[in-house]
Amino acid sequence: MKYTRLLMMICIMAGTLAASAQSEKRLSLQEAIDLSIKNSKQLKSRQAQVDEAIASVGEAADARLPSLSVSGSYLHLNSPHISLSSGKDSAGGGSGQSTPKVSQAAYGIVNLALPIYSGGKIRYGIESAKYLQKAAQLDADNDKEGIAINTINAYSNLYKANAAVNIVRENLKQANQRVKDFSNLEKNGLLARNDLLKAQLQASNVELSLLEAESNARVAAVNMDLMIGLPEETALTTDSIGYQPPAGTRSILDWENTAMQSRKDLAALALREKASNTAIKIAIADYYPSLALTGGYIAAYVPHLLTVTNAMNVGVGVQYNLSFWKAKSRIQQAKARVQQVQANEEILSDAVRLQINQAYQSHLLSQRKIDVYAKAVEQAAENYRITKNKYDNSLVTTTDLLDADVAQLQAKLNYEFSKADAMVAYNQLLEAAGILNTTATK
Repeated sequence: MKYTRLLMMICIMAGTLAASAQSEKRLSLQEAIDLSIKNSKQLKSRQAQVDEAIASVGEAADARLPSLSVSGSYLHLNSPHISLSSGKDSAGGGSGQSTPKVSQAAYGIVNLALPIYSGGKIRYGIESAKYLQKAAQLDADNDKEGIAINTINAYSNLYKANAAVNIVRENLKQANQRVKDFSNLEKNGLLARNDLLKAQLQASNVELSLLEAESNARVAAVNMDLMIGLPEETALTTDSIGYQPPAGTRSILDWENTAMQSRKDLAALALREKASNTAIKIAIADYYPSLALTGGYIAAYVPHLLTVTNAMNVGVGVQYNLSFWKAKSRIQQAKARVQQVQANEEILSDAVRLQINQAYQSHLLSQRKIDVYAKAVEQAAENYRITKNKYDNSLVTTTDLLDADVAQLQAKLNYEFSKADAMVAYNQLLEAAGILNTTATK
């Protein structure tokens, strides 16, 4: 019976471990970006706008096609009194002829019109719709870069959270071992009780730091799960950042020129300016007449009175709006919209230059921080070694030893965080220049 229970417990534990392993996923940075773009609700909404713009191009192109309309009616009439009289017999009675009784009537009309000339409205309308379609696609591409940089930030936070857990957990092992060693020394009368309490207090603080780090790691993992479309209970492990500074150093001017040529939002505004200029031509087209080829077919039937079949007509129709003075206001409105777009382009250009400068300085600072923190790790390790030797020879206090240990822990955390921050800073520079999705993310 005991063996049966033991076997059941082993099976349950094995099943739990298997389920845990199935819900754990190792995630690379590029995979995270691809998944976030694929599952982004924002991009799905933007794609709907792109589809709408494509449909608008089709609608504008349909204006070149002929329009066909069919109408018909059936009428039920009362019995009207119809009196026919002529000038020759105006005073006499009826002529003796009977009037037909008309109680119903039916007719049908088919009209066909093919536009030939409309002052350029159709052509300019198609041209404007195409500009707006391209602008909508560029907006979607720009959103992809925004989603990519958000994913990189989230991945960096997850990496830092996991790194903090690993580093603090290792430090907690050392702190617990120190407490154990100090306890043995205190029992043998070789260490003051106060020094043991200091070590225990530090171990408790490290344990609290580990709990906080684990909580942050869980929150970061849930945030990443939701961003990339995975179940929120999926445990994620990240690859090593492995950040390598880019070869060579480009000047801020080079980055600005790249941004002016590659930024999707700038290109979208330029296309909207072209669409606005086209709208001016559409408004000017109101000064011109429109010409269309027309055709029609009429059929009518009135019992006992009239039957019409095969009444076909073909011709050319001309329409000219004589209220041409109204076009002036529409032209002014279109010109005002062009000025608005041009002003927005200037505002965005200044904002892009500022973003490039901020991202460039952050990138340089992050690289310097890596070098500084790398040296700090070496210095903290050497400081702890020396302090430990002095402590073993009763040359420094327990407080000095614990302070050296804390400094070493902080140096390790700063170094790991600096690598992640440098990776983010470089990708933010790429995003500001508009080339994030065309450049390696690592």
